[in-house]
Amino acid sequence: MINLARRDVANHLGRYLLTGFGLGLLIGVTLTMAGVYRGMVDDARVLLRAVRADIWVVQQNTLGPFAEPSSLQDDVDRSLEGLPGVAETGNVAYLTMQVKHGGKDLRVMVAGYAPGRLGGPAFLVAGRPIARSHYEAVADAKTGFKVGDRIRIRRNDYTVVGLTRRMVSSGGDPMVFISLKDAQEAQFLKDNDAIVNDRNRLAVNPAVNRPGQPGVLEAVEAIQTASHRVNAVLLRVEQGHDPRQVADNIKRWKHLTAYTSVDMEDILVAKLIATAARQIALFLIILAVVSAAIVAFIIYTMTLGKIKEIAVLKLIGTRDRTIAAMIMQEALGLGVIGFFVGKFAATLWAPVFPKHVLLETGDAIRAFALTLVICALASLLAIRAALHIDPAEAIGG
Repeated sequence: MINLARRDVANHLGRYLLTGFGLGLLIGVTLTMAGVYRGMVDDARVLLRAVRADIWVVQQNTLGPFAEPSSLQDDVDRSLEGLPGVAETGNVAYLTMQVKHGGKDLRVMVAGYAPGRLGGPAFLVAGRPIARSHYEAVADAKTGFKVGDRIRIRRNDYTVVGLTRRMVSSGGDPMVFISLKDAQEAQFLKDNDAIVNDRNRLAVNPAVNRPGQPGVLEAVEAIQTASHRVNAVLLRVEQGHDPRQVADNIKRWKHLTAYTSVDMEDILVAKLIATAARQIALFLIILAVVSAAIVAFIIYTMTLGKIKEIAVLKLIGTRDRTIAAMIMQEALGLGVIGFFVGKFAATLWAPVFPKHVLLETGDAIRAFALTLVICALASLLAIRAALHIDPAEAIGG
């Protein structure tokens, strides 16, 4: 029996391949959207994996330090060090800001940590770690900075002494690590003009200078001591102790909120990127529907273009099942061509995306199976039209 699908494809090979290429680009966009979501999840987890903290202690009743603001006194870590099961602590301060690089604004997350304690970059690909308590920085390679470059953060310049890789915030912004003292000053301490303005404002405020009330100097001192704060305290638990139990003890006795690494990962994934995940899911559904509609239209048009050939087959006694199989072969062939073109395209353009695109093998396998299912379902309209062709068409004008 002549395979009509093979003969039709051979006779219109250029059109068929071009159609498969166009479908492939659409599939490539679909794979990229799935990769963007995977990349967002990976970005949310990468910092947690890098700092290797078992517990994150933040301000009471907050989802800090990323999903909500959190502010703690920087001496809280001392009271936590004495708790049963706590092996190591580390204060951290985070702030997202714009820095200049090559005359352009670059959005980064600045992370402050005490050198030698929890909270620093996981590994270096160039240079050395921070060794001084001031004016040294380790930058992610994605920032474009090189060892020896200088970064302006607020009022001070910092020398890049080391480079790390894949250290990004939950939003995908590259990170710059500086000492905790520098980060506290950048985030919490007001500049000189602001302090002078506050001092003048307080000096003329009768409520501040009443007898028995704090005076101007005490108020200014309170403003300046605001720099002795951090956003979170990281804890590492001793071997054999349950992080969940240690976190519960901190909540119960220290009037703070403590999250295990699992809790923090859930906050970052379920809270911070939940809306973006729903948007991407909606786009994926729309793309799947559009792909099905395109394949259905193409196969239906190709089927109508060979009415006489199908009528001849029916006239010589070809079974409907054979004709339906031929049409479905064309649809599945488009799906196979489209998938491999899409996979190649997604792999090719993923590195140039500003967002991290993570293409997983499991997603590719699921996309391939879904593509074949969509193509098979899309061919049903053409099959229905073919089965209603009158054999008399074979001898008609």
